[in-house]
Formats: sequence, structure tokens, C-alpha cells
Amino acid sequence: MKGLVYGFATVALAALAACSANDVKLVDARNFEATIDGKQVALYTLKSATGMTMQVTNFGGHVVSLWTPDRDGRMADVVLGHNTLNEYVNYEGERFIGCVVGRVANRIARGEFTLDSITYHVPVNNNGQSLHGGLKGLDQVVWDVDSVGDDLIRLSLLSPDGAEGYPGNLSITMTYALTPDNALEITYRATTDKPTVVNLSHHGFLNLKGECGGTINDHLLTINADSITPVDSVLIPTGSLLAVEGTPFDFRTATAIGDRVNDDHEQLACGNGYDHNWVLSRKSNDEVELAATVYEPVSGRVMEVLTNQPGLQFYGGNFFDGNGTGKCGLKFNYREAIALETQKFPDGPNQPQFPSVRLNPGETYNHVCIYKFSVK
Repeated sequence: MKGLVYGFATVALAALAACSANDVKLVDARNFEATIDGKQVALYTLKSATGMTMQVTNFGGHVVSLWTPDRDGRMADVVLGHNTLNEYVNYEGERFIGCVVGRVANRIARGEFTLDSITYHVPVNNNGQSLHGGLKGLDQVVWDVDSVGDDLIRLSLLSPDGAEGYPGNLSITMTYALTPDNALEITYRATTDKPTVVNLSHHGFLNLKGECGGTINDHLLTINADSITPVDSVLIPTGSLLAVEGTPFDFRTATAIGDRVNDDHEQLACGNGYDHNWVLSRKSNDEVELAATVYEPVSGRVMEVLTNQPGLQFYGGNFFDGNGTGKCGLKFNYREAIALETQKFPDGPNQPQFPSVRLNPGETYNHVCIYKFSVK
């Protein structure tokens, strides 16, 4: 996976190393020192050999900051986040800022599913549906810190049988690593002691101009997908596929996000813009492949998304309403960040024609997501 290039010039290592440490303004770790549910919370700082810098807390695995250079070597924090732990615990507006989501990412219709003739009920928290794990998903618990290095942190969690209504004791390990080729590599592994459903994802919000950098509608997006899973009015997939050809959902070539976001299209009306799952055009079942590319012309920053998962949820910040404050001191405003979430498909437990989200004892759930940065 390392050293892959898809038509863009990678940032020269010497240029990265020359970036001044003074360009990086770290969040004060003291603002994250607390005990929640009897477990210690902290903020950890990682730095790669090339200068890429990230801060992450073990509360929900939130990536709080991520600094990477533009084409002139100037560093900027390209993820949305908060300055204090309290803002993540007692969130205003958007809850899922830079965290791990699950046990089942995305939506489960009516908060119920059937597994081996047993119907399970999980909390509904979004228009009568269950979203990103329910009321107290994996983003709202304290993870154990197994190890920390200069450029890597490994977290683990035992989600007990019955947590948020899900069956099975689910043992999860999650690793964040900053690689020498200027990437954030996220890996998930999970095992269970009884049949269950699992679909984890990372819910980072990004703006390649930098946090509070204004609209993302001028970012150029490419998604390697020929179809999406269309949704109903509460964003549950209909079960069919919709070809992107001739629609505002065709990002097979680089297109500004805002070019067609306000077109008269039923699916855009359902999502108030882009909030859909793209069916990735993959060559293999489980290898890491390029899923999407984002380019911001002013800064020159490029982000490639690579994964071994079959789907990619692209959400364009359509529900940001000025609630919640970023590290820069400004509010999170309408369409000022994007999320590109690698995943299996939404409502997977209820859609047998979709890639299976079932996990059995003796099996290992394996998910890789890479956000790789460069400039051009």
C-alpha cells in the first residue's frame, strides 16, 4: 500500500521535513484529562517522520486534529474538531465529528433486524432509524489504550453482549498510524462469541483548505463507482442500485462538489444534497484499492481514500447549521466539510442482497481505511 501514486505528485519528503513545528498549533491535552465511566481519558499526539501531525483521544477514538502541508509547505489542520473533551461529550449539533462509528455504521431501518430467527431492537436516534450505533455507540465510550508510539496508537474495546441491543461480546482493536508516505492508516479488527452484525467506519469531517476554510463545494471529487444505493425519505436504501450515468451522482471524473448539488433530482432531495452510499468498482473482494480522490485547487492538497470495503458514504455537510464550534473558534456551517466513510452498505442487516455484515464466532472482521495526502 505504501508508495502508491494515482496521477498526483507526492509531497517531497525533504519539503515535509522542512515544515516548521511552529506552523502546528496543538490542542491543549489538559482539556481532555478526565475520568468517564471509571476510565481515564487523554489526548495523544502522533507525528510521522515527514512532519504530519495528528491528535487523537481515546474517548470514541476521535481524531481531534490532523496537520498536513499545502503545495508551499504551509501546514493546516484539515479535520473538524473541538478544543475540549466536554464538547465531544455534550455535543451541540453534529455528534459524529472525527470518531469511530458502530457497531453498525450508517442506518438500520426502524432500529431492528433479524438474525437466526431472533429479532433484535437497537435504539432509534435519527428520524425513527438507528444511526451509527444508537444512543451510546462506539463514539461515546472510552477505549483502552494498548500501545502508543511516535506515529501509532492502538486502542481496544470489549463491547459487551447486549450493548445497545446488539448480540455477542464483540472484541475490537483499532489502530491509527501515520505512515512515511503521508497517510493516516486506520485498521479495525473484531471477533465475537456469538453471531452478530458489524460494520465499523471512521467519521472524519475534512476541509482541505483547513478547518473553518469555508465551503467545500469547490473541492474536486472523484469516486470510483458506477452506481449508488438510492434511499427513501428517511435515508434507508430501497434495496436497488441506481446507475450514476447521466445523474448528479456521477463522480467518475473529477467534478466540483457544488456543480450539481442543487440539481432537481429525487435523490438529492432525499439527502438534502449528497448523503449516499456509492457502490465501489472493485477489482477484488478484500484487497486495499483506491476508492476516491479529493483535490482542493487553492492549497493544492490532494487526499486519496483507499479501502478494502465495498462501499463509500459521501456526505457533504448538508445538516451543519451553525451549532458546534471548531478549534479555530468559528461555528460549523452549512457544507463546510465532507465525510468519506468506507463501509459496507447502509441497512446491511436487513438487505440480504447487500454485502453481508454478519460476523460469526471464529471469524475476524477486517477493515482498512487509508486517507493519503499529497499536493499538486
